[in-house]
Amino acid sequence: MIKYPIPAQTIRIENVVVNSRFIATIGRADTVEQAKTFIQSIRQEMPDATHHVYAYKVGYGSSVIEGMSDDGEPSGTSGPPVLAVLRGADLGDVALVVTRYFGGTKLGTGGLVRAYGGAAKDAVAALPVEMKIPKHYIGTTVHYSVYERVKLLLAEYQAETDSEEFGAEVTIYAHIPIDTFEPFCAAVLELTAGQVTPIILEEAADA
Repeated sequence: MIKYPIPAQTIRIENVVVNSRFIATIGRADTVEQAKTFIQSIRQEMPDATHHVYAYKVGYGSSVIEGMSDDGEPSGTSGPPVLAVLRGADLGDVALVVTRYFGGTKLGTGGLVRAYGGAAKDAVAALPVEMKIPKHYIGTTVHYSVYERVKLLLAEYQAETDSEEFGAEVTIYAHIPIDTFEPFCAAVLELTAGQVTPIILEEAADA
């Protein structure tokens, strides 16, 4: 399980090449379904465009699922150059759609490769990124006397509380980075004199 860079937000850039508009939209896609939804949303936003060329890369490193389409452009002139840009970028979980509004002048195969690849490069260069940190989903049941201190420990170890259940004791559900889980467990054990051990409810995934 590794940390890796992902899109921090969805952005859009536009280039004009011989009167054709190339609008590149790039954003996050954690799954192939999310990538397809992202692509479809661009199609719906700009239904009158000539082409919606796309590529996506879900995962990172040696565990990647890729997809791309020329969307009616001559084979190999658009989808592959866009995917090549994503392959060359230090990014995971990313989808990129380059929308073209034809300007009346054909660009030729070389011109198309340069136009689509250039739009993709500009979008990647402008994209703000953040780190994706694999997290376990955990549950911790504690007595009310240590509840507040356990909450402080969760914050200290970069955990995000999901929900809490209040009964005879308090059960806290949270997402915690995999690399801080063991130190957090040790701190809770020490705090509760060995009586409480946080439990992993769901292992960190998609890393």
